[in-house]
Amino acid sequence: MNNTVDFYHEQPEESSGFLLWQVSMLWQRKMKRALDKLDLTHTQYVLLAVLAWLSKSNQTVTQVDIAKHSNTDRMMVSKVLRTLQEKGFVNRKEDKTDTRAKNISLSKSGKTILEKAMKIVEETDNSFFSVLQSKEKSFNTDMRKLVRGNNDVD
Repeated sequence: MNNTVDFYHEQPEESSGFLLWQVSMLWQRKMKRALDKLDLTHTQYVLLAVLAWLSKSNQTVTQVDIAKHSNTDRMMVSKVLRTLQEKGFVNRKEDKTDTRAKNISLSKSGKTILEKAMKIVEETDNSFFSVLQSKEKSFNTDMRKLVRGNNDVD
């Protein structure tokens, strides 16, 4: 009996999905090492950054707003925000008109940790993506196309 598997590609490196997975794993490992200094996960950082970004133009920001803007599962956002609240980085309050909704705001210590994390993330990104040199802008354009073209995925 033949136990070999026929693959679509001759080499794994010919698969866009496999390459994306490898790049994502490498980048996540590097980012984790960098943010460990602040006892912050990358997901926590992203949600803090999204909250700060949305707060620039909105009086109130809800968990749902953060989940939509970050393309992230609502339950996961709720769990991570609870952790960020326990760390003292965000405030969560019931909405005055909808008791199911939670309004989220950045605390003073949340702003401080976010500013530190932003520097670390920027340095880590610059280092990681520097191998792309002049093609980084094109790479980002292609990634935005992938996000837009697949935004209906649950």
